[in-house]
This record gives sequence, structure tokens and C-alpha cells, in this order.
Amino acid sequence: MSGHFVGIDVGTSAVKGLAIDLDGRVLASAEAPYPLYTPHPGWAEQDPSDWWQSTETVLGRLRAATGSAAGIGLSGQMHGLVALDAADRVLRPAILWNDQRTAADCEQIEETVGLQRLIALTGNRALPGFTAPKLLWLRRQEADVYRRIDRVALPKDYIRLRLCGEHATDLSDASGTLLLDVAGRRWSEEVLGALELSPDWLPHALESPALSGVTADGVAVAAGGGDQAAGALGVGVDRPGPLSIALGTSGVVFAALDGFAADPQARVHVFCHAVPGGWHAMGVMLSAAGSLRWLRDAIAPEASYDELLAQAATWPAGTEGLLFAPYLVGERTPHADPDARGAFVGLGIRHDRGALVRAVLEGVAYGLRDSLDLIEQLGGAPALGRVSGGGARSDLWLQIVASALELPLERVAVDEGAAFGAAILGAVAAGAWPDVHAAVAATVRPRDRVEPVPEWVARYREQRERYRALYPALRELSGRRRAIR
Repeated sequence: MSGHFVGIDVGTSAVKGLAIDLDGRVLASAEAPYPLYTPHPGWAEQDPSDWWQSTETVLGRLRAATGSAAGIGLSGQMHGLVALDAADRVLRPAILWNDQRTAADCEQIEETVGLQRLIALTGNRALPGFTAPKLLWLRRQEADVYRRIDRVALPKDYIRLRLCGEHATDLSDASGTLLLDVAGRRWSEEVLGALELSPDWLPHALESPALSGVTADGVAVAAGGGDQAAGALGVGVDRPGPLSIALGTSGVVFAALDGFAADPQARVHVFCHAVPGGWHAMGVMLSAAGSLRWLRDAIAPEASYDELLAQAATWPAGTEGLLFAPYLVGERTPHADPDARGAFVGLGIRHDRGALVRAVLEGVAYGLRDSLDLIEQLGGAPALGRVSGGGARSDLWLQIVASALELPLERVAVDEGAAFGAAILGAVAAGAWPDVHAAVAATVRPRDRVEPVPEWVARYREQRERYRALYPALRELSGRRRAIR
């Protein structure tokens, strides 16, 4: 098949789109932003019509640059709730993944279903960002809206509805609703029944490369994938082997699994992968590159990141005992604690701005290692990591992360995140490749490798033990002595 393929990523701040050819070359890209609304503390909402307007803008720009696509794939922010009436009209602003209003509803879900049964079925515990607690919140707080619900959609799936009139989702995105039997790859009748939620509200759940519909002008639209699953395809993690390590605002360690295997305490997420019959485990730390941005804004807003990283490079591994706990906005892996907070520990008179920066880089690396250790218990030891995100541009940070993880890290030729993986899925749905594995092999190319520094590895092994003592000590100091369940 000739032609090109488009990937659309419905992010938290903008729709991003790109067009690729059969060799994985990016032919064109476009982006259109939209606002985020926070009407109350801890709330995060968006207007789905803003997503659609931005998607139309992006598709129009791509079409002007490259002509009509042969296939489209969709990805986007996970967990968001779009409530629709019987005429597919949006009933209220979408409640997003980073909304924190549903703590009481999460407790209700775990008590009603039973925590261990919930983990066994869904691979996860109830977290405020997931979709199911949002529905329970609507039932409690906005009963008039709740009574009018006829369908629910995830963010990227609302775009599908507008593109081709189909109510559908994919299994990787559906895994983040807390309503999917992740091992069985189907909606969970048991969870839906326990929570008294209607299965008729839910879209058809398809494998990610499946054809979910066609646009009015006949373009195939793939089921698509959640942002992390699609992004992992974009760096070549389509089967067990390499890790995907995303160094964006948050930090993600992602591994494809041979089969479904949930962590007994749900410290890492286990979802269906964007590969038919596949699963993945994923550890998420909430402040990765976000920690570095915070430090720069707080102490050196006039400085460039290159300048700060150069100063950090003058300090030895371990930063003479200085540690940073990167829990600036709470934490998810391995501590499911929205109230966790960060700290510098071990400050001495010799520590300067460069030392603070290096401690932040190392603290994030230790946090990523927490996720890796848990993932290894589920699926074996990976041989290398494929890195993406803004933090992956720094050679120093990649050396630190490689040494803390004790793994070589590879960049890829095209680091375009979830939109690239979505375009791959769109190409498979259009028939350009027989399956996802063939598509990934044809389009993803490693670019360069960063090896662990042997002397740093030994130092970071020592420091990790001190780092792991920080969270319980900080929790004790805050007065929150009860362990997070």
C-alpha cells in the first residue's frame, strides 16, 4: 500500500497530529491547544467540543500538507469521562485523569468490590484519576446529569464518535476505566454489577489495530490506544524485551508482558497493551521532568536547562550524600499517596545550585528504579530501555538513569510520542502491514545508546537504600503515620 497515515493524540493541553509514510518518516505535524478548567480546587475539566475543534484544525493542516490519508489512528489522555445523552450530546464538561475529587468514591469501590478482588479483575486499585469513580461521583453529586446518561466515552473515543459516528474504544484505554476485566479482555460484569452501573453505557471494546469505522470520505480509523500504550509502540516496545521509559513531566516505566500478571498490592498498573493479546505493566511517578522544571522556576528562572545541567555535571555521582524526594504533587508508584511531598535531605555548606540540580536528576532516577523493581517481579528482567520525552535530550540525565536502572538506554530516530504510535495503528487498520509487530519493525529505528557508568552504578546502589527510607520518614514527620493501603 502506498500513501501516508495520520496519528492523532488528544492530550491534556493540545491535540497533536502527524503524518508518516511507510518507512516511519514524519511528513508533517501540527498542534492545536485548548484550555484546562479548574472550577474548584482539585478539579480538572475540559470541554470535549474544544478537542473536536482542535482535531479538525490539526487534520486540516495535515491534509493541506500531505493530502488525504489512507488511515487514521487515535490516542490520548486516559481515564477522562465524557457523559453523553441519547442524542450523543455532551451533558457536562469532561472530568480528566488528573482530577482529584473522587477519593470517597474510590474507597466505596474498594469496599464494595473488595480490594483484592478488584486487583484480580482489573489489575489495579481504585485511584481518583480512573473513570469508574467519576461515575459514582456524578451519581452522588450531579444526579440530574447522571439520570440522563445514555453513553460514556473516553477522550479519544469522543473524537472517533465525531469522525465516524461509532461508539467504540480499545482495550488499552478501556483498562484505565476500572471497569474492564483486564485478564479476560472484556467489560467486567462483576464490577459493573457491584457498582450498579449500566453495561449499555459502554462502547464496544476492540483490539487497538482493529478497524473501528471509516470517516465520511472513506478513511479507515483504527481503534487506537491509550497514550502510554501508543507511545510505547512508537519506541518499539511491542513485545516483552525492551522497556519504554518516558521522561516527561511525569516519569513512566512500561514493559510488555507475556500474560496478565497483577502486582498483589497494585503498586504498578497492569493494562491490556495496544497489541492484540498483549498486556503491559506500568509504573508512574508524577514528577519527573516536572521536578527539574519546578527547581529551575524556583531558584533560577533566568537560567537555561543546558546551563543547569552543565553545573550538575561538575558534581560526582551521589552528590556527596544529597538526596531529593520527587513527591512534589503526591506519588503513584510505588506509593499510592496523593499527599506525599518532596524534600531535599543531606544538604551541606558545599552544595550549590549544580548540586541541587544533580540531586533532582538522581532522585527521579531512583524513583524510576522503584518502578523497574516492581515490574521485574511480574515479567522478568529487560535487557535495555527505550527513552522518550523532554528529559531524554540530556546525555547527563540518561547516564544517571542508565546507571540507576543498570540498563543501557536507547533513543529512537523519531520521538513523537503517542501520535506516532497512533499513526502505526492507523496504518495497520488500513492494511499497510499485516500486524503491529510488522509495522513497528518497519517504522521504529534506534538512534544511539547510552551505557551505565560502572562507578556510578556502585554509588547509586548505596544511595538507593537511603532514598527508599525517605518516604516513610517524611510521612512520619507529616503526622500521617498510618501506612497507605
